[in-house]
Amino acid sequence: MTVGADSFVGEAVMEVRFIDTTFRDGSQSLWALGLRVGMIEAVAEYMNRAGFEAIEVPVTGIFVKKFVRDLKEDPWEMSRMVARKMPDTTRICIGGAFFHPFEAPPPRSIVELFFERLVDTGALNRIQLVANTTGQLERAFPWIVPMFRRLGVQVSLALSYTISPRHTDEYYARKTRELVAFRPDTIYLKDQGGLLTVDRLRTLMPGMLRNASDVPVELHSHCTTGLAPLVYLEALQLGVRTVHTAVPPLANGASQPSVFNVAANARLMGFPTSVDESVLRTASERLTAIAKKENLPIGAPLEYDGAQYVHQVPGGVISNLKHQLGEMRILHRLDEVLEETVQVRKDLGYPIMITPHSQFVVTQSALNVAMGERYKHVIDEIILFAQGVYGEDSGYPWMDPNLKDKLLNLPRAKELAAGRKRDITLEEIRRQLGGTGVSDEEFLLRYIMKGEEEIAAMHAAGPPRQYLNATAPLLTLVRELGKHERVRFVQVQRGRDSLVIQNRSSA
Repeated sequence: MTVGADSFVGEAVMEVRFIDTTFRDGSQSLWALGLRVGMIEAVAEYMNRAGFEAIEVPVTGIFVKKFVRDLKEDPWEMSRMVARKMPDTTRICIGGAFFHPFEAPPPRSIVELFFERLVDTGALNRIQLVANTTGQLERAFPWIVPMFRRLGVQVSLALSYTISPRHTDEYYARKTRELVAFRPDTIYLKDQGGLLTVDRLRTLMPGMLRNASDVPVELHSHCTTGLAPLVYLEALQLGVRTVHTAVPPLANGASQPSVFNVAANARLMGFPTSVDESVLRTASERLTAIAKKENLPIGAPLEYDGAQYVHQVPGGVISNLKHQLGEMRILHRLDEVLEETVQVRKDLGYPIMITPHSQFVVTQSALNVAMGERYKHVIDEIILFAQGVYGEDSGYPWMDPNLKDKLLNLPRAKELAAGRKRDITLEEIRRQLGGTGVSDEEFLLRYIMKGEEEIAAMHAAGPPRQYLNATAPLLTLVRELGKHERVRFVQVQRGRDSLVIQNRSSA
């Protein structure tokens, strides 16, 4: 890798810009989506002042279920909070024509209503849509991209990266040209497995940049193999000017590279950077204090793992696989299952190992190993895959024809085909979930959570917990003393300076 920006002879060196992934992908990669409303609120104002191109916020899809079911916090209130606390920064959500990748896509009317309400909260300025995994490019983009345009939302289209005989440099160049036809605001290469190497980027990225024409191209990778920070620096040399990073402790590990590391190295190469790191240090210190207090993982650089290039199973999926194998009492056969994923993925025609495909491949591989025979028992999702339900990567010519015929002729295949839901109207769904007297926000939560029970438990849990920690000692002291009515006032003195705060509850 050539060090320095001098290779751009006769060109002005453009500023390196950063998309922040701390709240969304950082939490998903390291804290199992466990970043609470109060944790985000504790640092949101600092993040807003840091100069990011945009900040990801977790208010769509699987995050809605996580907030309601596990965290007992209202995702709509969280949406309003991030809009209020980060008014000066573009707020990005990842989404599409579905709420959960393992469930049937909702009716179009539900999708439209959800995003209309999300825009109303102020949380959504830009949407990220992945093009080449579940048929969105052909099936959803023709209607969902114009929908976001009508709502005044910027559109960022992603190409998911993988390694296979059919995902060549020419494939990514061609797909980039197809994305440009939708007139996106940005395009980005999404390396969810952290599989990009410097050498592969040198052959792949020029074709994408060329076919993107005047649409800015970004790079999103993970530190799973330890190579992402180097790949980012090579991307800058090739002409990419926006990269996706996270703020420690939610950087590194299976997450994105640290913004501090990438920015420092970019400047050493001669590239000016757009972020205010002094402001971000405070946010990092607060999040680190929260992580230590709550016993949450602190992201750290990982050693290079060549096995990732063999099985390509994302780190988060491997964690869940270990849990599954433990329940099946075959955890000691983890290596066999990972080896089996290579064959299953080949049989299916090399789907990209990203949600939901990675989970399908891993689950079927575990069953193959447990039963000692391939496809003796087949999960429904693999049958649906053969039926073409999941779009471009699903049931196409690359799939093994004998396996495809076997799956399509199973009795269960006919049952699944017959059981596909029609696109019922919004009015019909409303009648099923409470009628016109239910607000749109409550109605949408009932639809996503499939009823009212978990929503009632969320409301009963009360307001979200606030996270005041050692990095805000004065505020913590004042609030704690304010709980005691006998305390009339608090006086803080430092040298000749004095501050007196009256306790109104004791007045």
